[in-house]
Amino acid sequence: MSLLVVGLSHRSAPVSVLERASLSTDAQFKLLQDTVAAEPATEAAVLATCNRIELYADVDKFHAGVAELSTLLAQHSGVGIEELTPYLYVHYEDRAVHHFFSVACGLDSMVVGEGQILGQIKDSLARAQELHTAGRLLNDLFQQALRVGKRAHSETGIDRAGQSLVTFGLEQLATGEDVTGWARGKRALVIGAGSMSSLAAATLARAGVAEIVVANRTLDRAERLAQILAEAGGTDVSARAVPMESVPAELTCADLAVSCTGATGLVLTAEAVAAAVEGRTGAPAAFDEQSATPDVRPLPHTSAGADENCPLDLAAVQQSAVQQAGFSVMGEAAVAGMDAATLEQHAAWVDNATVDRRLAARRSPETDAELITALAATAAAVGRIPERRRPEPVATPTRPQPVLFLLDLAMPRDVDPAAHRLAGVRLVDIESLSEASADAPMAADVDQVRRIVADEVAAFGAAQRAAHITPTVVALRAMAADVVAGEIARLDGRLPGLDDKHRAEITQTVKRVVDKLLHAPTVRVKQLAAEPGGAGYADALRTLFDLDQETVAAVSRAEDSTEKNAQNRGPA
Repeated sequence: MSLLVVGLSHRSAPVSVLERASLSTDAQFKLLQDTVAAEPATEAAVLATCNRIELYADVDKFHAGVAELSTLLAQHSGVGIEELTPYLYVHYEDRAVHHFFSVACGLDSMVVGEGQILGQIKDSLARAQELHTAGRLLNDLFQQALRVGKRAHSETGIDRAGQSLVTFGLEQLATGEDVTGWARGKRALVIGAGSMSSLAAATLARAGVAEIVVANRTLDRAERLAQILAEAGGTDVSARAVPMESVPAELTCADLAVSCTGATGLVLTAEAVAAAVEGRTGAPAAFDEQSATPDVRPLPHTSAGADENCPLDLAAVQQSAVQQAGFSVMGEAAVAGMDAATLEQHAAWVDNATVDRRLAARRSPETDAELITALAATAAAVGRIPERRRPEPVATPTRPQPVLFLLDLAMPRDVDPAAHRLAGVRLVDIESLSEASADAPMAADVDQVRRIVADEVAAFGAAQRAAHITPTVVALRAMAADVVAGEIARLDGRLPGLDDKHRAEITQTVKRVVDKLLHAPTVRVKQLAAEPGGAGYADALRTLFDLDQETVAAVSRAEDSTEKNAQNRGPA
């Protein structure tokens, strides 16, 4: 087993990088095809979710595999390899298995314990099987990961440690209120009809929203989801489907919108959101200046730039400052990267040379003593050391209550981040969810899930090591059967008058002797091979019995063919 995983997630990369590196369905297919076509890899699978992109492969060389998989991820994501590399992580062999099983259990999710990842793993396996890029290793790995994830959810309380990303997002929108009470009676717009959008719609229906409108580029899928919602028992929600062109009009009527599409561009621009707010309130939706990004404007010309005694290159500083959102020449941009001596000279120059810092170095101990004595006398007179009065805090205007709530679960984002600054709008997206989840409490059940993962990793490794020696054992038994057949043929030549009954009895006796001689060694070698470090037993067996390597390889190919037929039946 030479399992290698290269990827990036919300734990290793900022959302902005994840957003740019996200892979469309077509890009995932092409990545799989190019990976198995590359020299180091024989199998490949891609796990792409809203907060992770991981490429799994069976490789024969570690360093060449890391280089090749990293390059392929960069090429197909469109993010340069130099920019992508600092955010990539690499796991190999048992560590890769441990990582993947942790992912399957929800331990590595943005919301710990969420179960949506199991469906995404299942889809990933189905995609690799469709393209025939998943061989025995990855098929076994993904199938067992699904079982491990189900075991974690059924045997522990990991579900109590977290919830789905949809539920977590709704909790952030409700800002402390009970989601059911907050959502009851609201009109919701769900943009997209995929698995995440379907989960969002079902969650909103259970929370008691009055109406759900489903918008999708393929109207049939939107209608199918709306029908499922309308016919579901236990809710009184009204559901209908609309084409994507109707989103602006529907947004004007909605209290809440959830978007999760596979679009590569924005689905809701800030202007569209502003128009929806204006349609609801009748007043233009203003940007909240408290959170606005400062405009970049040219710096004013100053006489300082003409002073040849200034230690700074003001022309270069001014240009740099413009690029850094309008810092003045006396601000951060001006002094960035200065050494201490230049900084001192600059400070003296700004003060019009009225303060010469070099004088401080020439102060005598007597002068310092006088200053300390004067300070002590002042403190004794007024009861405290005098200090400069701080400016009174400026009251910030209260932001109006939201009239439109937006939950963006797409990667890349569906909703323009500038909508954050619109008064009357509350937007929660993957980035804000990532920040909020950092403080989410961990349940004690997480430790139990970690123990399950550790046990399953050990079991998977043992099974893979044992499977590695199976073709050699099969080849050994086949060779023994050939020896028995040859000896029986010799016996027929020596005893041509031997009747069938006696020949069958002799043949069966010889076979039993051979089977008994081989039983203990083959059982024991499988046990030894399953232990850590047992990979060399297959080579030892081939050497001791002078087994033909091609015969062993033929057994492996036959087993792989059987495995592929099983894969065509789909994942469990």
